[in-house]
Amino acid sequence: VATPEIVLVDSGSTDATVAIASRFPVRVVQIKPSEFTFGRSLNRGIEATHGDLVVLASAHVYPRYDDWMSQLTAPFGDPDVALAYGKQRGDEVTKYSEHQIFRSWFPDESNPNQTTPFCNNANAAIRRAAWATMPYDETLTGLEDIDWARRALARGKRLAYVAEAEVAHVHEETSSRIYNRYRREAMALKNIFPEEQFGLRDFARLFPKNVVSDLAAAWKDAASVGTVGEKLGGIVLFRALQFWGTYRGFAQRGAVDDRLRRRLYYPRDSEARPQADRRQQPIDYGQVTTADRADRS
Repeated sequence: VATPEIVLVDSGSTDATVAIASRFPVRVVQIKPSEFTFGRSLNRGIEATHGDLVVLASAHVYPRYDDWMSQLTAPFGDPDVALAYGKQRGDEVTKYSEHQIFRSWFPDESNPNQTTPFCNNANAAIRRAAWATMPYDETLTGLEDIDWARRALARGKRLAYVAEAEVAHVHEETSSRIYNRYRREAMALKNIFPEEQFGLRDFARLFPKNVVSDLAAAWKDAASVGTVGEKLGGIVLFRALQFWGTYRGFAQRGAVDDRLRRRLYYPRDSEARPQADRRQQPIDYGQVTTADRADRS
């Protein structure tokens, strides 16, 4: 069995991601923040690999079981399978409404021959040969995975959903990030499926409908995960941001210029702010021993 290679695509992270990765046999591929799109990130990462299969994992996910990769790649025994994707669930910081979305989008039963183009690259594997003839669209503001799956199905390829390949997908997002996520995905959906529409009537219908659905689920879950009242505000806010962002994305006209791209991918509340220059060196937690921690307590 060939030794797996690990590729990290970094688009200007300001935390310790690259420093941590450098301690391991990881190839780092850099993309300028101004050049980032999801499709470009995927294409650059896959270009740097050499295997027949490429496993794709978002920076926001972690496997739930140690057989995750073997489960995710099992469908490729069928030579017609071009892409497989796995189940996603939230964790303790996931917003309640997003738990419901994960349950809806990623059922508990696998589908080895999915005929619809839904998939999600946060937890997926792709056949490199199929990608080589059909790279990801680098112009889309999101949903590049669904666009790729649509084109793969049109070429007679197969998609597989693997419920056993489960990850936790963690979105610790501010309100502006939630709004921007659904806005840019709606902009992409409009480009992929020009016949799709989403107007104020759709907002007025789907927003309350999903709030009521979430509250009904929360009522059933109340015995194990807290009271409905504790979740009410979060449910209303999340669904409002989701569907208002979707409405605004469909209402967007014109091309995505650099200014809009920065706003969609790097909202103001997440931009790196200049820090005061300090002579004191930051703590290197990799070097802190148990004794050091005891001395600091």
